[in-house]
Amino acid sequence: MPRRKASKIPSPTMMRIMGRLRMLNYWLVAQVALVALKLLRLLPVDKGLNFADRAARTVGPWFGRHRVALSNLRAAYPEKSEAEIEAIALDMWGNMGRLGAEYIFLGQIFDYDPEAETPGRIEVTGNDHFLKIASEDKPHIVFTGHLGNFELLPIAAATFGMKITSLFRPPNNPYLAEYIFSTRASNMGDLLASQRGASFALAGILDRGGNVGVLVDQKFKRGLRTTFFGRECETNPVLAMLARHYDCDVYPAHCIRLPGGRYRLTIEDKLALPRRDDGAVDVQATTQMLNDTVERWIREDPGQWMWFHKRWGLTEGRRRKVNKSGKLSADS
Repeated sequence: MPRRKASKIPSPTMMRIMGRLRMLNYWLVAQVALVALKLLRLLPVDKGLNFADRAARTVGPWFGRHRVALSNLRAAYPEKSEAEIEAIALDMWGNMGRLGAEYIFLGQIFDYDPEAETPGRIEVTGNDHFLKIASEDKPHIVFTGHLGNFELLPIAAATFGMKITSLFRPPNNPYLAEYIFSTRASNMGDLLASQRGASFALAGILDRGGNVGVLVDQKFKRGLRTTFFGRECETNPVLAMLARHYDCDVYPAHCIRLPGGRYRLTIEDKLALPRRDDGAVDVQATTQMLNDTVERWIREDPGQWMWFHKRWGLTEGRRRKVNKSGKLSADS
């Protein structure tokens, strides 16, 4: 057999050059994005959001992520025609365009007033749950998915006097990450970056009787094997493990866009978490329940979810499961 040619390891100097080029690319992309947002700020809210929607629907299909979205949609909806699949993908890009533009209009968009007789842009379903969580002196977990403008949920929580720390994944681009973090922090209360040690930080918040908000619909490398839209995937088990350890209430919440530039924020009844024979929360079954809940929301309006996520990739050769002690283990 022919000998495989060994791959050449870049020199330290080349590595530094590559790193600087990558940072330069990040900086250039960020400058273009920030200039576009500044220009949008000059427009009235609805005109700015509508422009971002149209632009994203035009530009989105140029990117490789569009092919990922189409592939995921075909697998999730084998009964739908190509025209229907393409329409959902374009709705998704419109949703993404609006989400990006909404960062600069958050102060104008969020007009919710619990005492108002008629709703404005924002309507809330499940007010009593927000009030209940805010009034209880114990830890809670609220989870959501990347639907509609999910960023509005912690703002709504603050309206009801509910303090919550939201776990978020910053963009790879550090310049955009800094801008987004500053925008979020000024409107959404405490934020916690999803990085090494984040699960311990979440545990510390719950240990002090605090509330945490978590997005649960992204791929988690070497996570628990679960299903989503009938396909096997890997899911982060940390929410279920924290719920088990602290035996705290877990509430589903999500946002959808409504016609006319309006939004509905919904917080549902707390979940009846599946339990083992000894009464402890079943981590595997609870993690699957989270997937099933998010899938239900997406099926109600699939164009409002981020289908370009590589949600269904699996880590080769390993399967994660929960052993009897409640800890994760891996099979080769």
